[in-house]
Amino acid sequence: MFLGRLIFTLTCFSIAVAPISAHGKEDDLYRQLDLMAQVFERVRANYVEEVADSKLIEAAISGMLADLDPHSSYLPPKSFDQMREQTSGEFGGLGIEVTMEKGVVKVVAPIEDTPADRAGLKSGDLIIQIDGEDIQGVSLSEAVEKMRGKVGEKISLKIFREDEKKAFNVTIVRDKIKIRSVRWSLEKDGIGYVRITTFNEQVGELLPTALKELREKNDNQDLEGLVLDLRNNPGGLLNQAIFVSDAFLNQGEIVSTKGRISAQNQVTHAQKGDLMNGKPIVVLVNGGSASASEIVAGALQDHKRGIVMGTKSFGKGSVQTVINLPEGAGMRLTTALYYTPSGRSIQAKGIEPDIAVPLVKIEQLGAEENGLPSEASLRGHIEVDKNGNKIDADKNQKNGEKDAEDAEKTAERPYDYQLDRALGVVKALRLWQPTANKG
Repeated sequence: MFLGRLIFTLTCFSIAVAPISAHGKEDDLYRQLDLMAQVFERVRANYVEEVADSKLIEAAISGMLADLDPHSSYLPPKSFDQMREQTSGEFGGLGIEVTMEKGVVKVVAPIEDTPADRAGLKSGDLIIQIDGEDIQGVSLSEAVEKMRGKVGEKISLKIFREDEKKAFNVTIVRDKIKIRSVRWSLEKDGIGYVRITTFNEQVGELLPTALKELREKNDNQDLEGLVLDLRNNPGGLLNQAIFVSDAFLNQGEIVSTKGRISAQNQVTHAQKGDLMNGKPIVVLVNGGSASASEIVAGALQDHKRGIVMGTKSFGKGSVQTVINLPEGAGMRLTTALYYTPSGRSIQAKGIEPDIAVPLVKIEQLGAEENGLPSEASLRGHIEVDKNGNKIDADKNQKNGEKDAEDAEKTAERPYDYQLDRALGVVKALRLWQPTANKG
């Protein structure tokens, strides 16, 4: 009796979703559904231990979706609730965005200032074990569930880092993840710096606030330019990516989506109004910039509104539709692909920067380290102040100690070569623009 009900239910579901006109295809569908029902019944009757029917059904659904692509997945009620928490900007866990690749969980990007970020996890890392258990073949939602837990609890991950060809263990303490999705600061020469760590619901409110506060800090003068930092931003809500793109564009297409169903074929255009009034923008991206980040970078790049710098982005150019299912569950299904205004597909290609800037460690060499002598290297040389007056040695030493102390206090972040290059490009563009406009 149960077997008959299962076949009837599955058949009705399939026909409701995609009616079949050809009798041959319909017969084949019935045979496949009959096969599925038989396997289900054999497992129920003969497996070594009794398994709950609900668990078998969930496993079948999870397998069906996971086999489609890395981003389609079944979300049991608990996972569905956690996903909604994450898009609101506060949740518990490690602070990491992951996807599934060849049966292994792959790090898209750690979220800034979270346990995963502080533990040193990087974009592209493969998680091969969780608390000593191999996760090969485990669904993405199951892996995420294992990584979540009570605040303060430890979790051990075994990571394989492909570029270093080595595996290592890392222990992370779970924490309450509160994401401040937008951070900002005023840099030298009136250049603004805005970092978006993830595209959650806060972005639409915080971006205008950031630009307003930066202008106030700049003596209520317009900013000379902007660095928009999207590095290690794993994406998020499409509407927030559109909002950010629109904030800097006066007109034109922002993004288009194309899918199998006509309802998925959509084009979004910018409304008039550029919050930066045409001033130069540099967008920083890297391998951890995915999905919504790539939409913003691609839109500003195609419209020549911003120069993209850094390294090639992740390449997640697919659209997932979240569908509510009975009893509090849900599913994430890939329904379309993103295209930039020029018609480029992001999928598995990513955004190539206009100016490639690798992440490197820079050490400034003094004259002596370059092998060149200087007056300051001579023993007993005379020290003078900016007015040319001689400085005695004791006073000079005290001044040097004070300068070092002040420098330590004002250092807000470690030296960032990519950001330094981006600020330099914005400044150069701003210096060039008035001359170019006169011509």
